Amino acid sequence: MTARDVDAVIVGGGHNGLVAAAYLTQAGLRVQLLERLDEVGGAAVSAQLFDGVDARLSRYSYLVSLLPSRIVDDLGAVIRLAPRAYSSYTPDPATAGRTGLLVGPRSTFGAIGAGGDEAAFAEFYRRCRLVTGRLWPTLLEPLRSREQARAHVGDAAVWRDLVERPIGEAITATLGNDLVRGVVATDALIGTFARLDDPSLEQNVCFLYHLLGGGVGDWHVPVGGMGAVSAALATAANGAEIITGAEVFAVTPDGEVRYRRRDEEHVVHGRFVLSGVTPATLAGLLGEPARPGAAGAQVKVNMVLKQLPRLRDSAVTPEQAFGGTLHVNETWTQLDAAYSQAAARVLPDPLPCEIYCHSLTDPSIVSPALRESGAHTLTVFGLHTPHPAFGDARDTLTDAVLSSLNSLLAEPIQDVLLADANGLPCIETTTTLDLEQRLGMTAGNIFHGGLCWPFADDGDPLDTPARRWGVATGHDRILLCGSGARRGGAVSGIGGHNAAMAVLEFAQS
Repeated sequence: MTARDVDAVIVGGGHNGLVAAAYLTQAGLRVQLLERLDEVGGAAVSAQLFDGVDARLSRYSYLVSLLPSRIVDDLGAVIRLAPRAYSSYTPDPATAGRTGLLVGPRSTFGAIGAGGDEAAFAEFYRRCRLVTGRLWPTLLEPLRSREQARAHVGDAAVWRDLVERPIGEAITATLGNDLVRGVVATDALIGTFARLDDPSLEQNVCFLYHLLGGGVGDWHVPVGGMGAVSAALATAANGAEIITGAEVFAVTPDGEVRYRRRDEEHVVHGRFVLSGVTPATLAGLLGEPARPGAAGAQVKVNMVLKQLPRLRDSAVTPEQAFGGTLHVNETWTQLDAAYSQAAARVLPDPLPCEIYCHSLTDPSIVSPALRESGAHTLTVFGLHTPHPAFGDARDTLTDAVLSSLNSLLAEPIQDVLLADANGLPCIETTTTLDLEQRLGMTAGNIFHGGLCWPFADDGDPLDTPARRWGVATGHDRILLCGSGARRGGAVSGIGGHNAAMAVLEFAQS
C-alpha cells in the first residue's frame, strides 16, 4: 500500500479541524482532513431530530461566544450570530417560581428582595471585564506566561479574585442574595464537576472561559443553527481534501496516518498531523498510555414545544423568561447541595438546569408552519451529572430534568411537548455516554478532558512554534488543533487557528 504525501493531515472534522484546514489551504498547503462520521462539524451540527417535525436543532453545541470575528473575517466565512433579548431569568425556588430575577433591559432584583445586590452585580462583572477584556485578544497570539498575563491585565486585586483564589470567595464577598450568587456561579460549573471553593480552581478556569468571549462574555445564537457555522467553515476549507466516513486507527510520530473507509485501508503521510480528537484518543492512536482527564458532568435535553410553557411569575412574560438563559433550581445553596449529592453518586434533587430557546432569537430553524402554530425549540442543560455515576442513566436523567423544570413552571412541560409523526413526544436526551460513543469525546467531557488557563505556567518551555501556540504534543510533527489544545474549548475555532499558525511558523523556519 503506497502512502500519499501531503503537507498536513487533520484527524477529525469538527469545527476546529475545519478552521485549521481553511487557514492552511488558503496559505497554499496540501491538506487532507479525515472525519470518522458521514458529515463534518463534530459537535457543531444541526439535525431534524423528530419524524415529520420540520425543525433543525443544534444537536450538541448550541450557543457561540468564543468564536473570534477575526477568524470569521480571515476565512471569509459567512456566519451570523444573533444577540439574545435578555441575559437571564431565574424563578425563585423560595416562592415556588411566583417571583424571579430578570436580568436585561428591565432587571428585577427588587422582586426577589435583592435590590441591594443590583449595583454590586454590575460592579462584579465590570471588574471581571478588566481581566477578560485584556486576555481576549491574546487567545490568537503566541502564549504569554502566567506572569506576563498578570502584568498585561494590570489589576492585581481582580487577577487574584479570578485566577488565584476559588471564585466562590469573590462571589460571596460581593453578593448577599442566595439566588443572585447562584446566577453568577453557574458560569463556573457548566460542563465542569467542581465545588465553587475547590482548591484545584477548575471552576475558576471554567468561569473565565464563560466570560472571555469578545472580552465581555456575551453568548449568541448561531443563525440557521450550529450546522450553519460548520457549513460556512467547510466552505472556507474547500481547498482541502475532506474525506468523511474515514476511521483513523493508527498514527505514527513521523506523520503516517492509517484509516479505514468502506472496508478498505488507506495510508496518508503528512509533514504534520493535526489532531482534532481528544488527547486521550490521540494517545490511543499513537499506541501510548493516555493521561487521565476530567470526565463530563452534564446532560442535554432537546425538545420541540407546541408553545412556550406558562410561568408562575405573572410579572414576566414567557418571551422575556425564555429570551435569554432561564436558570432552574440554581441558587448558590442548590448548586452546592447538588454537587454533594452527585459526589456521593446520588442524582441531585432538584437537578440544577439551564434552558435556552433558540427559536425565539432565530426563527429560521423551524418551518413557517411551525412558527405560525406558536411552536418553539428548547434546549435544557443539566449540571452535576458526572459521567462515572450517571453516564448511562438516560431515563432517570430525563425524568430528573423534567421534574426540575416542572417544579417552577405553571404547567407541566410534558403538556406542551409537540408530538412527532408517530405520536411520540419531541424530546431527545444526550448523556455523557452518548457524547463518548457518538462523538468520541472521552468520558463525555465537552472540553476534551478539561479546560486549561489561557496562558502558560511560569517556567513552561516556549521554545518551539507548537509550544508557543499551545498546541504541542510529545511529538514535533503532531499538534493538537481541537478543544484539547491549551486554549481550546467550546465553539471557538481558536484551537484550529493556533495549530495552523504553528504549522505555518514551522514551515517558514
